[in-house]
Amino acid sequence: MTKLHRFTSAALALAALAAGLAPAPASAQTVPPAKPTARPTAPAQAVPAPKSVTAQQVAPPPDYVIGADDVLIVLFRRDKDLSGEYVVRPDGKITLPLLNDVAAAGLTPAGLRDRITEEAKRFLEDDPAVTVVVKQINSRKVYITGQVARPGPYPIGDHMTVMQLISLAGGLGEYAKKKNIVIIREAGSKPGAKPVTFRFNYEDILNLRNLSSNIELRPGDTVIVP
Repeated sequence: MTKLHRFTSAALALAALAAGLAPAPASAQTVPPAKPTARPTAPAQAVPAPKSVTAQQVAPPPDYVIGADDVLIVLFRRDKDLSGEYVVRPDGKITLPLLNDVAAAGLTPAGLRDRITEEAKRFLEDDPAVTVVVKQINSRKVYITGQVARPGPYPIGDHMTVMQLISLAGGLGEYAKKKNIVIIREAGSKPGAKPVTFRFNYEDILNLRNLSSNIELRPGDTVIVP
């Protein structure tokens, strides 16, 4: 082999080796897709519930009028900040935001609603849409005194008879005059009206006689057991 042939063979071998080591063109390279970067997820925040007044309503009797110590809920549909729960004070008034003192005693819930609506119109442009709910009736009381185990005032609710009141008071005492029990009913609003009295014979009721004497009591009635 001549020197020229050996040089040519070596050059070709080096060229082939260089071609095998050279990087492929950019267009021919396969680039793996980049993984998306996960963004941190913010913790879910609880959305506060809107403020509201829970109205646990009681059903007032048909002749009910608002009195001292009654618990009322006044709702303003368009002005929630004015809504709230109110106890009727001994002077018969409740104090509302913006309106200050409002007389409530002696009115029905509908009558108080109308009064509050008229007062609110002086300060609010839109119809205030007032609702008055009775939550608790504490003003309707009857009284029992004398020879019973637990004399005192008792809430009447919407219905109570003389016998029921005596039972609530713990029953008659040992020396009670069972035939001479008296119920005193307050006079009406007419000038000069006098209290009305009823006689009650406990033994008659026990013997199922004269059952009509077991009358239904009214707020303010007083039962006297001698």
